[in-house]
Amino acid sequence: MSVLSGKKVLLGISGGIAAYKTASLVRLFIKAGAHVQVIMTPASKDFVTPLTLSTLSKNPVHSSFFNQDDENEKWNNHVELGLWADIMVIAPATANTLSKMANGTCNNLLIATYLSAKCPVFFAPAMDLDMYKHPSTIASFKLLQAFGNTIIPAENGELASGLSGEGRMAEPENIIRFLEADLESKLPLKGKKILITAGPTYEAIDPVRFIGNHSSGKMGFDIAKSAANLGASVILVSGPTHFTINHSLIQVVNVVSAQEMYEACHQYFDEVDVAIAAAAVADYKPKSVAAQKIKKSADNFVIELEKTNDILASLGSIKKNQFLIGFALETENEIENAKAKIQKKNLDLIVLNSLQDQGAGFGKLTNKVTFIDKNFNIEPMELKSKEAVADDILNKVISNFNE
Repeated sequence: MSVLSGKKVLLGISGGIAAYKTASLVRLFIKAGAHVQVIMTPASKDFVTPLTLSTLSKNPVHSSFFNQDDENEKWNNHVELGLWADIMVIAPATANTLSKMANGTCNNLLIATYLSAKCPVFFAPAMDLDMYKHPSTIASFKLLQAFGNTIIPAENGELASGLSGEGRMAEPENIIRFLEADLESKLPLKGKKILITAGPTYEAIDPVRFIGNHSSGKMGFDIAKSAANLGASVILVSGPTHFTINHSLIQVVNVVSAQEMYEACHQYFDEVDVAIAAAAVADYKPKSVAAQKIKKSADNFVIELEKTNDILASLGSIKKNQFLIGFALETENEIENAKAKIQKKNLDLIVLNSLQDQGAGFGKLTNKVTFIDKNFNIEPMELKSKEAVADDILNKVISNFNE
């Protein structure tokens, strides 16, 4: 999965011959999973049509503050466009547009939106080689970079003039690679490795029956996705669940029983920086498992159970510098029981769920948690989607590394 997936990309197109490449660039953004809106300068329409770009981006193309041919047309709000974007990319960025950006010459919608943008701004210069090396152009580069904008360097190649040299806009594939590399390098969990458990465990009674619980695994999968999107390399140890995940930074290890999950966690624990135990692991398992299906005969049937290995406590007993997070699902004396678990299992943070809270628990799309750290600082959170709770948990991880 690309780091651009889910990102809101505002593409600004100025009037250079390289504008014809933006059709491919928009297509690549969409393929990477980004949401794209396009702003064109009036001159850029001579090189690529708004119809092409609106079709590819699946959004209307903006090029003026309002449609002069329609008195009922609403104003295109440049402030809203600037605030909408996660990143703004200006490609091609002609010498004229770069000069306007550097000096605040606000005479079209693209420049007005650029001046309103609060997100990171990237610009891909495109012009003839003498223009590219002109002192005024170099001054624009330096000033824009001083503003915090990022240049996507031009490439060498054949130019519209027929000359060959530096000034050719970076190819769309290279722009995408540049953006991905830049965004990845700034992710707060880049270089960190996180072990996450998810889902239930099934403890066999015989070849067809098991003891399990109602955990769907969604919370653990959401945490894994959030961690990977923040740059972490994730090992997701999952019990039986219908959820799947496809992300280049996530390695899924499928298990069934508590013992299999225990072994997988211990296999990887030494190499990780963080472990988040979100799985609902069975506390007990049948002492003996029948080799054949047990026939229904007697009116009463007794299964002798024995404790499973406590995965979280075992990790807490051997942890070195790992940041260890556990979950607690309680029905009474929630805070006291969670504090006891922190001490007993040597945790750094516990995520407390109460089945008394409406909208929390197994099989829900939402969760309501309370964070309690090893110093017993208590932080109750409001009811949120499990995706938002996952983000909150990862923010706690990020804060730990920033202390």
